[in-house]
Amino acid sequence: MNSSDDIPLDTKLQQLEQLECHFTWDLPKESADLSDLQTRLEDQIQLDLGKKAGAIRSYCFLAYVRYLQGFLDDALTNLLKSEELTKEYNGDDCERFLIVTYGNLAWLHYHRRSYSQCESYLEKLVGIKEKFPTTSPTELHPEVYGQKGWTYLKFAHKYKQIAKQCFEKALELEPDESEWNAGFGIALHRTESKKTRLEDSLVVKQLRRALEINPEDAVLMALLGLRLRMFQKHDEAERLIEEALDMDPSNPHVIRYVGKCFRQGGSVDRSIALLKRAVERTPNSCFLHHQLALCYRKKKDDLFCRGGARGKGREVRQLIAQCIHHLQLATTLKSNFILAMADLALHYGQNKEIDRAEEMFQETFKAAKENHDNVHIVHHYYGEFQQYQKKSQTLAIKHYKDCLTLGFNTVEGSKSARSLKKIAEKRLARYPRDGEAFEILEFVQRAKEAKPFDANNDECLSTLFDQQLSLQ
Repeated sequence: MNSSDDIPLDTKLQQLEQLECHFTWDLPKESADLSDLQTRLEDQIQLDLGKKAGAIRSYCFLAYVRYLQGFLDDALTNLLKSEELTKEYNGDDCERFLIVTYGNLAWLHYHRRSYSQCESYLEKLVGIKEKFPTTSPTELHPEVYGQKGWTYLKFAHKYKQIAKQCFEKALELEPDESEWNAGFGIALHRTESKKTRLEDSLVVKQLRRALEINPEDAVLMALLGLRLRMFQKHDEAERLIEEALDMDPSNPHVIRYVGKCFRQGGSVDRSIALLKRAVERTPNSCFLHHQLALCYRKKKDDLFCRGGARGKGREVRQLIAQCIHHLQLATTLKSNFILAMADLALHYGQNKEIDRAEEMFQETFKAAKENHDNVHIVHHYYGEFQQYQKKSQTLAIKHYKDCLTLGFNTVEGSKSARSLKKIAEKRLARYPRDGEAFEILEFVQRAKEAKPFDANNDECLSTLFDQQLSLQ
């Protein structure tokens, strides 16, 4: 027997627990939709084969996902592919880029009970540590910080803050590395408040910095365009998204940001055409199907905002059917996609499928509460459903209040506040001494004083559909 097999298993386990890899980064399978994550990583590998650094990371991460799914042989195949590409891409200087891959291989062989192989990778890692020492025992190599950041960024929404911190650490060690600058920009995009002023926006500054280092990154270019549009910098935003689209017209990540920018700018048909093109390449992208649903929803809402819905019941029914189709695909591809689930339930209601809508709402409430994910959004959508489909003003008020309590400084909290104000004002117009109406206004005012949000915004809400149209 190989002498390494004589090492006690608890000693091996202690050594494994000191490694930096996916197995030690607290990534429980309950925190992510593994099927959706597998699809995204496989799609990313196909996109990144020409840029091997991204493919290397994706193969390594996919191996861990396959391990969580119980496919250990497949996990091993992916890790060996990651090792092969690392050696091919980095040549003689490849060892420090293999720290995470070798850590995963050590863990995987431990779980496969291949203890000699496990020990072999532990020894390789000791050699890398001696050859490439860090300045302190607690400091990691920048490649590890970077890979950790990309992993947290992809694994689940709740890890976005940790991802940002990892990229910050990597940039402290390698401030000019394009990979870490790009990752930090994307992480900031996901964490920075939408209420930040342009001059204070760290994400805009970071995306500009990342593009200075790598001006050929069309994804970052499109993302910066999307951000600048939020700050009403329409000319520069338009230039960036057009340039990004010309530079990499078939990249689904470019198309997703450009399509979103077009939708928000009112060019909904152009956005739909782009997103359909992206879906042809990555048909299992829940994000793209959700974006398509939002486009069709906007077309429907715009009919009412322009006052042109009267006499167009057939067109509206078709738009609702498109919304439902893409929302069903999005929620099938990604379980517990709370935002899409709530929107799907609301559209079932708009389609006169009341029982189906009720069932979907209850399923969505259950998933949102279990995952502590966007419960306030479900309350808002359910409030709309109660107000306009079930005609229960009492329950509508209750759920709008619940939304406002849980998400006072969110878009849905602001919408719920407006809905409550409208209900109260209509009641007071009919009966100026309505005590409950005054209580509702006081509730909204107290929430507004607790946290800032705009309860008087006059944007046209999708609830105009429910208020104005009968499809009978």
